[in-house]
Amino acid sequence: MRIGVDAMGGDHAPREIILGAAQGLRYLGPQDELVLYGPQELIESECRAAELSDPRIRIRHCTQTIDMHEPAMEALRAKRDSTIGRMAADAGKCEVDAIISAGNTGAFAGACQVRIGAIPGVSRPGIAVVMPTFHGPVVICDVGANLAPKPHHLHEYARMCACYSRSILKIAEPRVGIVSIGEEDVKGNALIKEARGLIKRDESLRFVGNMEGRDLFAGQCDVFICDGFVGNVVLKLTEGMAEGLFKTIIREIEEESPALTRQFEPIVDKIWRRHDFAEYGGAPLLGLNSVAIICHGRSDRRAIFNAVRVAHEQLAINLNRVIGDQLAPVPGDAA
Repeated sequence: MRIGVDAMGGDHAPREIILGAAQGLRYLGPQDELVLYGPQELIESECRAAELSDPRIRIRHCTQTIDMHEPAMEALRAKRDSTIGRMAADAGKCEVDAIISAGNTGAFAGACQVRIGAIPGVSRPGIAVVMPTFHGPVVICDVGANLAPKPHHLHEYARMCACYSRSILKIAEPRVGIVSIGEEDVKGNALIKEARGLIKRDESLRFVGNMEGRDLFAGQCDVFICDGFVGNVVLKLTEGMAEGLFKTIIREIEEESPALTRQFEPIVDKIWRRHDFAEYGGAPLLGLNSVAIICHGRSDRRAIFNAVRVAHEQLAINLNRVIGDQLAPVPGDAA
């Protein structure tokens, strides 16, 4: 098992990325490898400073990094020796089995789709995020890989995410819903109506109908299907709202009484950790011929550690083969 990590991706690179990846070594066996992508001298310096000398750590020297604000595809073409580009190329040649980056999401997703390719039966990979809710985890897909999907893309997302929910989250019969502006069958645009028909006719899926935005946190479904534009807005809105809500609660408690702050702070911290993106280790780009984990740009060592854990879990059960086996053609599902 060889897991590649973009040591230069994210707001806290390279130190937090390297430390988190090194902590993830606990999931790897003696013959496995952790491959760190970035300037060799810099990574070696960081490893010395952290007293990391594990023989399973290997460095893949890269001279370039794609900045968060650079246009994705233009940067990939201009920077032939970027960490993201080299990782994706190595995964495409099966020189690494999984890749992880907290860097430029568009560049990472684009490089993966071009240089790795999709599982047979998948026409467009999608980014899936596990959203923690009071009723349990919900998988949302897509959250940014495909902004203008066709109906059969959404159907593929439903099938892949149902498989992911069963295999990784251990939900025996995941309920699948499609995001719309109302629960009635007649609601939604042409994309949603046609995709809804494909998903509803698929007997391998437990389809529960249209989902409104509020249903995400109401325990109505386990898989939440939408296009990448809607999914990204939902994700970022939820992140901002959750962070703002927790800050508001803490401030109100502090203003009420210092004693109350000491009493409630551990409880609030426990709730926050249970709903923190870092605990889920990033978003898998489902449908690729390799394992690819897209991490939040603000990922710290805990998030990267969990990303390595998630990559290990997917490789251990051979998730891509499981998904491929589930994606047999369905009558009426034309491209």
